[in-house]
Amino acid sequence: MSMRKNKKGQTMLEYIIIVALIAISLIAVFTYFGKATAKKVAGATEAISTEEGQNARNAADNISEDTIKRLGEN
Repeated sequence: MSMRKNKKGQTMLEYIIIVALIAISLIAVFTYFGKATAKKVAGATEAISTEEGQNARNAADNISEDTIKRLGEN
């Protein structure tokens, strides 16, 4: 009976070691590529926010012109 318990504990320990190795590997990869990834994300975020801001300004300009035209027609 005790032999079965030891084997179960051994299997659990093996899984813990595997998970720890994967975590360490991921930390190393993110540390190595972290700066490059951060720069790309920042660039994409800036491009999106600039594009959205420009679209909002264009929409506001179009609304203003349409409103003025409608006021002139009435």
